[in-house]
Amino acid sequence: MKARRTTSGLPRAGGATPGGGNPLGTAAGRRSRVRSWPSASPRGTAGVKERAEAAALQQGVRYRRWFVVLVGAVLAMSALVVLLGTVGLLAETRARPLTPAEQQRYKQEEIARRWQAWPATGVFPDEVKYVGLDRAQQYARRVGIAPETDCRNAVDTSVAGILDEHGCVTMLRATYIDQTSTFVITVGVAVLKDEESRLAATDQLTQDDRVGVLPVPFRGTVTERFGNDQRQRTGWVGAGPYIVFSTAGYADGRTRAAVPPEELLHSELWPAARSIGGQIAYFLADPPKVPPCTQGNVC
Repeated sequence: MKARRTTSGLPRAGGATPGGGNPLGTAAGRRSRVRSWPSASPRGTAGVKERAEAAALQQGVRYRRWFVVLVGAVLAMSALVVLLGTVGLLAETRARPLTPAEQQRYKQEEIARRWQAWPATGVFPDEVKYVGLDRAQQYARRVGIAPETDCRNAVDTSVAGILDEHGCVTMLRATYIDQTSTFVITVGVAVLKDEESRLAATDQLTQDDRVGVLPVPFRGTVTERFGNDQRQRTGWVGAGPYIVFSTAGYADGRTRAAVPPEELLHSELWPAARSIGGQIAYFLADPPKVPPCTQGNVC
């Protein structure tokens, strides 16, 4: 007899259940109910990075836009300032007629710089006209020009104090002889800072004809005997910022004390000396021709 094979109702390990079913009674197409956690995806990381870069780019664009606007505003303001300055400069420098005040200032400045702008022979010409006896026109001849010196070294002490007080800049001197070589005349030009200073100084100068500019003799000429004691008379005349001093004596060396007062008063010497000093003052202060416009003769 064949032994009866009995089986339990349990499925064999790794075997199929009767009827071809799956173990544990699960269906072949059923999915597991356990949900797995999503893993980090490279595509997701890339998206975050792209969004960050896009945000940074947009912020940079905004900053750049503001920067461009700011630079444009600065350039526009700079261009406006340059334009206004150019317009103002053109308006200021364009040719126009001089005002009366500008004409007067031009004359004053031109006269005040002549002592420097002119050569020494321009301040003291070789020959100077003067009026002699019987109103005859004669010429004095220049013997020499002294070196430029401080004002206090070229005048008497009482005059030096006044010149110093009012800002005397320098003293120019030259010596002349008359047409007959009888008279010797030293002319001194005191240069003041301006005409106002000159007016203040001359208000204080006295009419004492014994003090003024010191004589300048030149050795080897007819003027070599002309010293302080030989001064017969002195005087001055104002012109612009200049005080033109004159002093005169005789070429033969006569002192003031040796000449009778009546002879001195009626001598041709002093009128000649005063005329020579006046001519030099006229040269220095002769009003210049003023251009009609700021840029010359065309407005």
